[in-house]
Amino acid sequence: METLYAEEVNAWEAQVARSDLAAKKLTLDEGLWKILREPSREIIVHIPVQLDDGTLEIFTGFRVQHSIDRGPAKGGIRYSPNLTLDEARALASWMTWKCALVNIPFGGAAGGVICDPDKMSKRELERLTRRYTAELIEVLGPEKDVPGPDINTDEQIMAWIMDTYSMHVRHTVTAVVTGKPLELGGSKGRNEATGRGLMIVCDEALKKLSMNRDQTRVIIQGFGNVGSNAARLMHRRGYKIVGASKSTGGLYNKDGIDIGALWEYYQRKNTFKGFPGAEEADPADLLVRDCDILIPAAVENQITSRNADRLKAQILCEAANGPTTAEADEILADKRVFAIPDILANSGGVTVSYFEWVQDRQGYFWLESEVNRHLEHVMRSAFAEVLQYAESHGVSNRIAAYMLAIDRVAYTLRQRGIYA
Repeated sequence: METLYAEEVNAWEAQVARSDLAAKKLTLDEGLWKILREPSREIIVHIPVQLDDGTLEIFTGFRVQHSIDRGPAKGGIRYSPNLTLDEARALASWMTWKCALVNIPFGGAAGGVICDPDKMSKRELERLTRRYTAELIEVLGPEKDVPGPDINTDEQIMAWIMDTYSMHVRHTVTAVVTGKPLELGGSKGRNEATGRGLMIVCDEALKKLSMNRDQTRVIIQGFGNVGSNAARLMHRRGYKIVGASKSTGGLYNKDGIDIGALWEYYQRKNTFKGFPGAEEADPADLLVRDCDILIPAAVENQITSRNADRLKAQILCEAANGPTTAEADEILADKRVFAIPDILANSGGVTVSYFEWVQDRQGYFWLESEVNRHLEHVMRSAFAEVLQYAESHGVSNRIAAYMLAIDRVAYTLRQRGIYA
């Protein structure tokens, strides 16, 4: 989603700036940080695909493995016409820190293909996915690199990846991807996991700030899987969702939106336009409307130096990766906005992906209540650890999250040593 306030900020450079600061505050050994700072492997593939009209097209794909120090690389695959190698680098590094922050035994990876899936048929997407998987067959695997869904990819894409990989190794390997259909080894609770994780850390923030849930007004930017599930779960929990937006439009109702009704309306019409339970609102202006919690759940660089001083939310809960620029961080700190950084706030998805990987490898699957109980424990623990780190080191929640994550990966690397 692009807004009036979006800035052209390089995601990789923004990630490096923040992690550099965290490493400096940790007084990390310079040589050690040189290793942790850069991706360990970057792969570029050029994928020939025969389109439905018989013509051949070449698509460019990436897979970046930032770290495998704590376990197999883990990260999403996105299909986007705007995907760049630097974006994949940033996403891979964020995943490294995210997995370390919630203390699960994965490293970080990310990738995808430069394409516009809205202009491709299902058959073309299948050919693209299978060839992309085949090009990466030597670097993927349950003990090597475990992809998952991201922007414009879903459980069907993951099923094609799993099948292609399994055909190459000549036996079914469900644990090679996460975010699969339940029938193919997916986990219960995975679809709602990121949204549920957001709700859990918002609950914890309310406790910290002595705020009442039933009086808490929430605005959510983005109504995809993450934003819509967060809205539905938080609405059921008693939060008042006063605003919601897509790139094509937004809605606002100061008395609260009936999210159940909005969900049904959106499923039928695939638009917010005409929904009777709220007034139409500009998506960009919704970011600075009056609310208690703002949840940017779209794409990078939405809270910037152009609009940060106008935010009215007390709590910023980052559902998207990198929705806030470094310049905006300083403004929000001056405004005393309680920020729940992305690598903490949206880590519910990778946490339940880890649970899926564990279930696949065990061949034993959990009840949804078990998944949600374990997720709640992980998210609450990580939230408490970040706040404790922030208070003990006198830094923001964001820098504390980076410091804690980097410290864990650095400890592992020191223990393993440098192979030479």
